[in-house]
Amino acid sequence: MITAVEKATILIEALPYIKKFHGKTIVVKYGGNAMINEELKSAVINDLILMQLVGMHPIIVHGGGPEINDLLDRLQIEPHFINGLRVTDDATMKVVEMVLIGKVNTDIVSHINKNGGRAVGLSGKDDNLLYCHPIEREFDLGFVGEVEKVNKGLLLSVMNDGYIPVIAPVGVGEGGQSYNVNADYAASKIAAALGAEKLVLLTNVKGLYASVDDKERILSEISGEEAAKMIAEGVIVGGMIPKVKCCLEALEGGVTSTHIIDGRQEHSILLELLTNEGIGTMVTQ
Repeated sequence: MITAVEKATILIEALPYIKKFHGKTIVVKYGGNAMINEELKSAVINDLILMQLVGMHPIIVHGGGPEINDLLDRLQIEPHFINGLRVTDDATMKVVEMVLIGKVNTDIVSHINKNGGRAVGLSGKDDNLLYCHPIEREFDLGFVGEVEKVNKGLLLSVMNDGYIPVIAPVGVGEGGQSYNVNADYAASKIAAALGAEKLVLLTNVKGLYASVDDKERILSEISGEEAAKMIAEGVIVGGMIPKVKCCLEALEGGVTSTHIIDGRQEHSILLELLTNEGIGTMVTQ
């Protein structure tokens, strides 16, 4: 059982970090197990509320892949993926909107508000928050969007009024066409547009490994240059490549630091931001 003195010591350790990040924008991509497990979901929500109460400006960009797959299955629409990207035809796009905007987004907002925070749900379609064009690939992905412009004025207005923006990554393009946007990529673009202090990606891995064969040693901090070299040398592989590339894009866009952390660890956001040890991997400029 932790004593009152130990609790006070923990708070004092966090004080320099609270002071450092007071008034700073922290963009959190929320996904993976942290969205499915109820205990982890509660921990993430409380982390975000605490961040807001001590003067930080958290922004949440969420995914929702499992929920989309579940509804597609019930509607007997077979999902298709190419290189990790969901092929999005008209029927799939309607499901993506229903799930991300109508279910997942409202659920997160409700959890924040009922636990004492203040949140507003947004999608990339609100006031052209995420203006997109079709992503360019050698294969047709349908209505998968690449973010062309972020309407940061809307986000600043919401934050200045004391709310946490909770963003569903559904963008809009020419003629009002809806686009499915990868949540990591959307979070990276939003962080860069706002000149955020940090971009935090919640994942189902502990961080970046020192080598392909060494699954025990996690790199606590690397530079963007080192991360790019690790991709080129095949040290970073598979699904981590697009996540690291999102980090590199955010850094190039002016974000101070980016973090790949294990969302399966309770209170992982606070452990990374407010403790000396941290958790996961920080990729810096």
